[in-house]
Amino acid sequence: MASPKRRVLLAAPRGYCAGVDRAVITVEKALELYGAPVYVRKQIVHNRHVVEDLEKRGAIFVDETDEVPEGALVVFSAHGVAPTVHEEAAARNLRTIDATCPLVTKVHHEARRFSSEGFQILLIGHEGHEEVVGTSGQAPDHITIVDGPDHADGIAVDDPDKVVWLSQTTLSVDETMETVDRLRGRFPNLMSPPSDDICYATQNRQAAVKLMAESSDLVIVVGSANSSNSVRLVEVAMDAGATSSCRVDNAGELDEACLDGVTVVGVTSGASVPESLVDGVLAWLAERGFGDVETVTAAEESLVFSLPQELRRDLKAAGQS
Repeated sequence: MASPKRRVLLAAPRGYCAGVDRAVITVEKALELYGAPVYVRKQIVHNRHVVEDLEKRGAIFVDETDEVPEGALVVFSAHGVAPTVHEEAAARNLRTIDATCPLVTKVHHEARRFSSEGFQILLIGHEGHEEVVGTSGQAPDHITIVDGPDHADGIAVDDPDKVVWLSQTTLSVDETMETVDRLRGRFPNLMSPPSDDICYATQNRQAAVKLMAESSDLVIVVGSANSSNSVRLVEVAMDAGATSSCRVDNAGELDEACLDGVTVVGVTSGASVPESLVDGVLAWLAERGFGDVETVTAAEESLVFSLPQELRRDLKAAGQS
């Protein structure tokens, strides 16, 4: 009997989302326009290879604004920052470019609006994640972090009739809704945000993984360990029926042993992953007999975000677009 044909199911969409693309281009354009060094607070996006590439071009990544020389240029990462960070930058006379993803900025606006209306905000997200830190900083006296469904059972609120939930944009959709259900079981009048906080790209990438997971013996997620949406894709794949799933930064981290007994491999990548890293994984698989690639499409994406206004202004003044 002939062996089953080895093949790859390639998720679409995958890789860069509009917010990540905007943030990376922001640093690239800043380096071209102003010259090196350009300081960047935190990793511009959560991908080791992107950060290393920008470092080679002259970007300097720092943890806090007090590491940036007075008067220098600093770019704020796609994950967003608290108002106190803007204040610290102003106190040091830093020139700033805010590369916060517009979808994260939307959540910031929601946090400020609900806090001004006297709501207690239950922010569903991972404690310590840069996006959660930035959102919490919009209204620190009104925000309580809820780190997953189990954490929901221990949350206390001042007024159960004046409470609303928001979320980190890169979470598992299913787990977030489970957390909301647990919260609503305790606080029936819990309000929801006016629109989904989990970004379109996160939802689309999870939907594509769900489509291919049940047919996959192994799902490989390309993405860095500190990328929340990449880590969530591994969880989504397993929950959706994949026999096994793993996350790797690149093809160099793959082990042939993972292909033992495997006929169908699903491949996807997190929203901060350049396509070249996926190509490397596909090449690695092809060398091992997995050359037949079928694309599994969950959605088409065409959204593009304009560059930060500070950068657009200076590019226009320099005769660039």
